[in-house]
Amino acid sequence: MTSLTRRQLMRLAGGGALALSGPTPEGGATSTADRARLMARAVELRRIAVERGDQAFGAVVARGGQVVGEGISAVLTTPDPTAHGEVQAIRDAARRLGTPRLSGCELYTTFRPCPMCEAAAYWAGIVRVYHGEAMTDAGEPRLSRC
Repeated sequence: MTSLTRRQLMRLAGGGALALSGPTPEGGATSTADRARLMARAVELRRIAVERGDQAFGAVVARGGQVVGEGISAVLTTPDPTAHGEVQAIRDAARRLGTPRLSGCELYTTFRPCPMCEAAAYWAGIVRVYHGEAMTDAGEPRLSRC
């Protein structure tokens, strides 16, 4: 029996993490206009969360300016204390990309991430976090409080 490499397995599985290609945020590929569009989507997701009776948090994970994951707070409606918008977006991106490693991805969120959400972004390999409608650049996720 022939053993396949991880890359070969990903191709056989329909692309997975290899399905999205292009420049990564590390190279400065996310333009100001793209960042504004992505944050506007996070704000729209925040509105949806409130309409559904949950907390006012929405988040988007993007790679190369393209949305690869979205999430809204579902802490009150599920009830799940870990269902923060950022965690939901990270879970969605991991599902869509078929990998827990979100290398080259950015997180856009409507509020400064809590320690749990920042740790999730760190472990997922998110390269940059932007928060709030002013798009404050929080830099790379840190794991200093865990």
